[in-house]
Amino acid sequence: MGTTVVRYLQQLDDGRRPDLPETTAGTLRLDVRGDGCTEHWYLTVADQRVRVTRSADEADLVVRADRVVFDRLANGSAHVAAALLRNDITVRGDLRLLTLLRRIFPGPDGARHPRELGRAALAGRGGQR
Repeated sequence: MGTTVVRYLQQLDDGRRPDLPETTAGTLRLDVRGDGCTEHWYLTVADQRVRVTRSADEADLVVRADRVVFDRLANGSAHVAAALLRNDITVRGDLRLLTLLRRIFPGPDGARHPRELGRAALAGRGGQR
C-alpha cells in the first residue's frame, strides 16, 4: 500500500528543504476526512522549513479531501494539481500556496525534474548544441 498521510506528516522533519522557495511563507491546514470525522493538520512554512502540528486554526490555505486522496498524495501516486482538477480536493484561500503542498508531498517513484532530463540529454550529446 505505501505510506499514509498521517504517517507521512508525523515523520516530516522541520529541517531545511531546498526544494521550497526561500521567499515563500504561509500556513496550510489539511482537513483529512474519514471514518465520520475530520482530522486537522496545520503546516507552517517559512525559511524553507515545514513545521507540522495538529490544529483547526485558520490558515492561509485550507485543503479538504478524503483520507484516501491524502494517502495517495503522501505516497506519490497522486499529484496535487491533478487532484484539484478532478475535484478530489477542495481549496480555500491563497492558491499560490498550493505549489508548496505539491513540493511537500513526494512525487511518483522514479520521477525526475525536467532540468535533470535536459542535462542528461545534453551530456549524452557531448554538450553540443
